[in-house]
Amino acid sequence: MPPSATRSPFLSCFHGGGGSEVSRRLALRPRYPSMPRRPKEAAFAGGGGDLEAAAGVGSEGEEEKVAVFSVSGMTCAACAGSVEKAVKRLPGIHDAAVDVLGGRAQVVFYPAFVSEINITEAIEDAGFEAKLIDEEVKEKNILLCRLHIKGMACKYCTSTVEFALQVSPGVQRASVALATEEAEIRYDCRIVSPSQLIQAVEETGFEAILVMTGEDRSRIDLKIDGILDERLLMIVKSSIQALPGVENIKFNTELHKVTISYKPDQTGPRDLIEVIKSATSGHVNASIYLEADGSDQHRYGEIKRYRQSFLWSLIFTIPVFLTSMVFMYIPWVKDGLERKVFNMMSTGELLRWILSTPVQFVIGRKFYVGAYKAMCRGTPNMDVLIALGTNTAYFYSVYSVLRAATSENYMTTDFFETSSMLISFILLGKYLEILAKGKTSEAIAKLMDLAPETATLLMFDHEGNVVGEKEIDSRLIQKNDMIKVVPGGKVACDGFVIWGQSHVNESMITGESRPVAKRKGDTVIGGTVNENGVLHVRATFVGSESALAQIVRLVESAQMAKAPVQKFADQISGVFVPLVILLSLLTWLAWFIAGRLHSYPNSWIPPSVDSFQLALQFGISVMVIACPCALGLATPTAVMVATGVGASQGVLIKGGQALESAQKVDCIVFDKTGTLTIGKPVVVDTRLLKNMVLREFYDYATAAEVNSEHPLAKAIVEHAKKLHPEENHIWPEVRDFISVTGHGVKAEVSDKCVLVGNKSFMLSSGIDIPVEASEILMEEEEKAWTGIIVAMDREVVGIISVSDPIKPNAHEVISYLKSMNVESIMVTGDNWGTANAIGKEVGIEKIIAEAKPEQKAEIVKELQLSGRTVAMVGDGINDSPALVSADVGLAIGAGTDVAIEAADIVLMKSNLEDVITAIDLSRKTFFRIRMNYVWALGYNVVGIPIAAGVLFPFTGFRLPPWVAGAAMAASSVSVVCWSLLLRYYKSPKIVGS
Repeated sequence: MPPSATRSPFLSCFHGGGGSEVSRRLALRPRYPSMPRRPKEAAFAGGGGDLEAAAGVGSEGEEEKVAVFSVSGMTCAACAGSVEKAVKRLPGIHDAAVDVLGGRAQVVFYPAFVSEINITEAIEDAGFEAKLIDEEVKEKNILLCRLHIKGMACKYCTSTVEFALQVSPGVQRASVALATEEAEIRYDCRIVSPSQLIQAVEETGFEAILVMTGEDRSRIDLKIDGILDERLLMIVKSSIQALPGVENIKFNTELHKVTISYKPDQTGPRDLIEVIKSATSGHVNASIYLEADGSDQHRYGEIKRYRQSFLWSLIFTIPVFLTSMVFMYIPWVKDGLERKVFNMMSTGELLRWILSTPVQFVIGRKFYVGAYKAMCRGTPNMDVLIALGTNTAYFYSVYSVLRAATSENYMTTDFFETSSMLISFILLGKYLEILAKGKTSEAIAKLMDLAPETATLLMFDHEGNVVGEKEIDSRLIQKNDMIKVVPGGKVACDGFVIWGQSHVNESMITGESRPVAKRKGDTVIGGTVNENGVLHVRATFVGSESALAQIVRLVESAQMAKAPVQKFADQISGVFVPLVILLSLLTWLAWFIAGRLHSYPNSWIPPSVDSFQLALQFGISVMVIACPCALGLATPTAVMVATGVGASQGVLIKGGQALESAQKVDCIVFDKTGTLTIGKPVVVDTRLLKNMVLREFYDYATAAEVNSEHPLAKAIVEHAKKLHPEENHIWPEVRDFISVTGHGVKAEVSDKCVLVGNKSFMLSSGIDIPVEASEILMEEEEKAWTGIIVAMDREVVGIISVSDPIKPNAHEVISYLKSMNVESIMVTGDNWGTANAIGKEVGIEKIIAEAKPEQKAEIVKELQLSGRTVAMVGDGINDSPALVSADVGLAIGAGTDVAIEAADIVLMKSNLEDVITAIDLSRKTFFRIRMNYVWALGYNVVGIPIAAGVLFPFTGFRLPPWVAGAAMAASSVSVVCWSLLLRYYKSPKIVGS
């Protein structure tokens, strides 16, 4: 099979091939597991017992629905759990929630797979009475918004923002990620707007920046060069609005910027620029507004601010450190520092006070602001601990110095170096943490950098002849533009070749290492590299609609989705800061009481030690060493890196839950056609049982199959085309076409009733199978061929033999999975003979054949009930129920867009080796996550007691507060760096690959 054969389906899986809107939602739906919103109608290619037909499930108009049921008979939480479990077992259920007090159940479902009646029956089968009371159709009003949140420091902050968004009217779901400092909100635009969502965030004390809203997927920022007075502004605005497809216009006169949302099918950026220029008679020009992504811009600004703050703090902190820790050991310097200025106040104390004050109140202002906002919200965070710790040290020192200044015999001890060094080390830790977190999203940055900066636009005359070329910004490409791609150049947009031949390196997108041959009619993907010949490409998907943009959005959504294991950290973080404050106070109290007893013979504290200062030091150390940030970063940083690494290797993982489930998989169910086999069957033999012309036989069979998308049907059509010399042969007229899911097709072709399908289809239709035909079928099954029976006017007239070659390394993959303690099972709609032959060749022992599409999902559920964690690998529409039912659904990238939408992991290269990569990557990721938790928890479990002075009675060891602060800063950095090691992940090498 030529490599290019799989590229077109891969591209269509992101574009929705024939106009389907299904795949365009792919990257916008991080919900796990996902289901197709609008399953396609599909005809079955009948045949030889291959039951892996595409079921005609649902109509083009069906959308996700929400139905509310009144449920009576529930008395406790166990009842609600029973109802929820009964509903979620049904295929096509997206989500379900049960309110036991209100006696209601809300179910999000897909009518293509399940109906309200099915849900009602399921609830009643569980022993309760149910009645449909309300439903709402989810149409285009449900949009996705992404905000960048400034000022979040720990899990308290993310929980606060998330709660504020969740309770906002019209918000269906909100997810806030600390690692990316972003919020992703699914909302109803009829009820709430993005500006209201921003306001909800800002009311919690954080600043929000709009990154993206679903209302303006195709939008462009243009820079206005020239002076715009009110008259010109009105002219430009009205001229732009007059263009077809323009939806929204926003002017920012201060930045000389105009933001335009438009429909790319009707207009484009070049049209907009030309209109602005012509409307103002050339007085005003427009160009692409060069500006970094909002979140990137903020991150770079934050890095710069922390670096500057740290450097400024060093200027003041180093002298404080030297005067308190170093110069005291240099006699002549020590004498100068100890010289009294006023009463008992020394020069060194005064100098440290002066130097530490700007560090405390100017450079450390950020922590005061963060702590104030956190306390206003009632959710104390890391800033509160830092502010309390440093203020305690600073103000005690101020008190001590002032008392020395007013006393002639008071011996003072200050902690100015503690407060200033604490702030400096925490700023350094934050700076390193932000740098490290930025590297977790490197994969997305690399994907975005694949798009070339410029493109060569071909210009044509009225007769279609090329009359010139023009180099333009690649962001100015519009649909149906003709783009020239030279050898060594990057393809600027998705499209198809209209002239030329070449090989294109698609490894950066699909992971396919071998260059793919391209010629007229083949599709190309934006961001890939043309290797040798010149290509002329017609642009089909540009900007946010391109496959590259879809992949970037999918990875971004995956990085936002939380893994269930993160709930553990959330629960701990919920009580962490109040508990640490309490521990700090108890530590101070315990040491203060112990200090009062220091005159006793067995006292822990030597008489020379000031008990109050000792208690204060231990209390501050406890407060600043505790770190909830490491716990909050343990999971999301690892998930971010893993999803990015997976995308770079051709494995698209749709979120943390998919990763977590994949690492537990101990059983994989494989579909056969297109999964274990190449999915490009070819006709290898034809047996006619009646005296008729071969071409006529294929004309009738092909006419019945030509509307089907199934690979077997395509094989018959392709073979029939070879029997006709003309390029566009017209097949006989078809009437009364019927597709029987899992069996075959039936149609009136010309004057004959034609049936194409498997043996059971013929028998159920009342057609006898001759002995000769049965013998042929048995022979073909032994060869692992699929026999498709063709009957005309209730009589078998021939058998078409189709072979689908097994994928390379399929046997090695199954063997490797076995070494990973993962059992492989093949579930196919094909006949037992063919299934056994394929299973024997690839090394699968457990085989289930002649399974209908709905039976595949039932088989998955039976395995789950037996205690197995099941993954399903498939590629067809008929696999989508099983993909959703499985703990992890893996879709072959060259498969249908519906299967890809239903899956949790997409294998873009369509290689079986990537099944191993997905499982191995998930296992290594969760090893990192577990080690992160061990470190984060172990650090606090060990560090807090040491900071509290547990070693002091035995060893006299005291942990200085500034060292505790440095350790706290290092803990977050170490967790992020440990996650970053996943960037060097290499997929397992399989023998024979």
